[in-house]
Order: sequence, then C-alpha cells, then structure tokens
Amino acid sequence: MSHRPRLRTALGCAFLLAPLAAGATACGGPDADPLSEAPYDAAEQISSNAPGGDEKADPDKPLEVTTTGDEARITDVTATDASGRYIRGELAADGKQWHTTVPLAAGTRYTVRVSTEDEDGAPGRKILQIDTKDTGDRLNVTFGPDNGTYGVGQPVTAQLSKPVKDPRARAVVEGGLKVESTPRVEGSWHWVDSKTLHFRPKEYWPAHAAVEVHSNLEGLKISGGLYGGPAKPVKLRTGDRVEAVTDAAAHTMTVTRNGEVINTIPVTTGKPGYSTRNGTKVVLGKEGFVRMRGDTIGIPSGSSDSYDLPVYWATRVTWSGEYVHAAPWSVGSQGAANVSHGCTGMNTENAKWFFDTVRVGDLVKVVNSGGETMTPFDNGFGDWNLTWQEWRAGSALDKNRPSTTGEQEQRPGPENAARLRPQV
Repeated sequence: MSHRPRLRTALGCAFLLAPLAAGATACGGPDADPLSEAPYDAAEQISSNAPGGDEKADPDKPLEVTTTGDEARITDVTATDASGRYIRGELAADGKQWHTTVPLAAGTRYTVRVSTEDEDGAPGRKILQIDTKDTGDRLNVTFGPDNGTYGVGQPVTAQLSKPVKDPRARAVVEGGLKVESTPRVEGSWHWVDSKTLHFRPKEYWPAHAAVEVHSNLEGLKISGGLYGGPAKPVKLRTGDRVEAVTDAAAHTMTVTRNGEVINTIPVTTGKPGYSTRNGTKVVLGKEGFVRMRGDTIGIPSGSSDSYDLPVYWATRVTWSGEYVHAAPWSVGSQGAANVSHGCTGMNTENAKWFFDTVRVGDLVKVVNSGGETMTPFDNGFGDWNLTWQEWRAGSALDKNRPSTTGEQEQRPGPENAARLRPQV
C-alpha cells in the first residue's frame, strides 16, 4: 500500500538547532515513527543546480534542489555553512523542488541535508557539499577599542574598509554587527558617516559589565558585488562608574564613583573667548607630560594670550587638545575664576590624583560654561550629547529614521590627531 508523502514548507524546518537523529525526517507528523527504520540513500533521486567537479556555485544565483523522478518527494532541506549559519529556503507544495530565498555567502562551503520519502513512505537522505565562488570585493570591519577594561562611557566603534551609502546595504551591515553584554542593555548602532559606526547603550554601560563585539558578515552579500569580509572580535569590560562633573560657574569639579562623591576639586576653566565646551566627554587617553603652545591653536607668538608651557598629569578629553591637567601657574584663580584657554586646570596634587583615578572611557562633563556644547563625533566621543531618540535616528534599522542623513566625512580623529595641538 502506498503512503502519501508528508510535505512541509521550509519555514517550519529550516532553523532546527540540533542535528537530525538517524532515521528522522526532521518535521514528521504526529503519526511518524522516525526510529522505525534507517533512511535509505536518496542520491539517485536528488539533484541540484550546483556545478559539478571543481567548479564553484555562483553566490548570486539561488541554490535549487529537485527530485529526479516520481519515486520520491522532498520533505525537508537544511543548508548550513561552516560556522553553523542556516540559509533560508522554500519547499514547493508538491515536494518536488526546494530553493534558497536569500543570497548565498561568497567563498563558503554549504552542507545541504535533504530528507525524502518514497511512494511507500520510507525515509531517505542525501547530503550535498556545495562550495560558492569567492569575490575580491570584500567589506572588512575593524572594531574598537582594543580588548581591555574601560569606563562606562566608552562607545564601541566599527570602521569599514569601504563606504556604504545605500540604506538597504547599511541595514545589512548593521544587522551583522553584534554587541552582546552581560548584564544585557538596550543599545543601538549609529552611522557617523559612510565608513564609521558607533554603538552605545541607551544609558551608560553598567559598572563591571562584560561586552563582546563580533561580526556575522563574512561572506554575506551586502550589495551588488560587495560581500562581507573578516573582522576580529573584541572583548571589553567596564570598571567602576566614575564621573567628573565640572561646574564652570562655581569653578569646582565633583568626582563620583558608583554614585558616591570621592573628591571635590577647585578648578579653573576657559576664559571668555576660550570657553570650555559644555556637555559630556569621554576620556580619550592620559599623558604624563605634554608641551602646550598657543601657536598650535592659532594664537600668535608674542601676543598677550601666547603660551609655551610644560604640562604634567594631562588627561585628554578631545582630539583638538582639551585636557584636565596640572596648572600650578593658575592656583590663585582655581576655585574663583576662569583663566585658561579651554582646558580644566587644577593644582599638581589634584591633577595627579585625577590622572591616577580615571581610565579611558570614563565620563567628564562640563556645565554652566559659556562655551558651545561638545559635538557628537568630530572631536572625540561626544556620543552622549545626543538624546536616545536622536541616536536611534542614526540607525539604518530604525523604521523612524529620517529619509536623509548628513555625512561627516572629514573629521578629526586618532589618525590625524598629531596636527591638533593642546590648549591650556
């Protein structure tokens, strides 16, 4: 007596998370007994459109698996690459053909497991190995910062090797860049420009969190002939939540650790014409000694504002030269007046304490200054000066993003920081 084949669509079977048991048809109905008999070799009943021999499949063309006669029907197909990623597909209602519904990855080997049953309902199995052609046009990703421990304000960065401007291609890229944290947080990528993305949580990172960053893009089609390339993963940890808030009007800096005040320091900030930027900044680095000269920021030598000073215990917060540092020449004004050229100055003992207390990624906020607000991306990490709504608007995955976004292709950063000199 013949048995009607038990047909299913790929949607119900394509994402199985465990290998199929011997004799299983993956998605058998409630009356199926997958252990009743071992599957027969269905090699002669199954064919694919993949080229034979040493020739590799074109990743731009759908992969098709078909039956060669009326003796068998396909009941299930799963296709995975070497890293275990599944490729989505669709099974025809009559069980005669299955095909992929998304592009294949380039330069990848797929293992395709085809389950069948014959006209008597006996289960069959065929396993195909299919290699896809590689492409020379790859989009490589470099994550930052390096592995290590950082403050809770440290953004994650992704630098692309090629510009990506098409919104759909951006969505593919962004969807393949993964940031996972313990404890979990709500966060999002933001496109700074066509080659740069930043990731930050809605709020600051939790103290003592573990953050892992990796890419799932390798081999995946992004647009046209562009495919994802390799990316080295990054593992980060956060330390205590250390925040420094400088009130430029009160001439004081208050430093907290995990919400508790640990120091209040008299300071001086930028005088009129050189007012310190308001807003939240992130510690970029620490330099025990910096020589600061006025002519490097456009102040003529010999003018009343000119300076050439050896500066110690300098904590950098912008690429253009804003620091928190020792300023023994202005001790008389610290706590009383703003006399600097934009930096936050304090006595040497306090500057060393601050230098030793903070780490890269810690938060330095300035309020009540006459200066403009720290910009988000062109002078360090001003990411936290955007509201969460503004931040999410820069995501290619956000349905409410604006129809157009501004590009900031030319921006100061570590690669050209050498020509941006400090200010005092």
